Amino acid sequence: MSRIHIRYCTQCQWLLRSAWYAQELLSTFGERLSEVALSPSHGGTFEIWCDGELLWERKRDGGFPDIKSLKQQVRDHIEPNLNLGHLDR
Repeated sequence: MSRIHIRYCTQCQWLLRSAWYAQELLSTFGERLSEVALSPSHGGTFEIWCDGELLWERKRDGGFPDIKSLKQQVRDHIEPNLNLGHLDR
């Protein structure tokens, strides 16, 4: 099982955005994930990690991921052959 870690900036008030990403990932991947952790940070930080690999970094990748792209990245990391239904079209 895989672990997702989302680091978000409290100064920017990105808790709700982080919680929404967490909910979407848990809804899609369910028990394939051991946990989704939210960690407060500062300085404009927004990062999404999967099993220690950085999948998304707001400054590096230019903003926030759309949910389709994020789910595909997580899928490719944890179970590449998993069909995501309409997200794969």
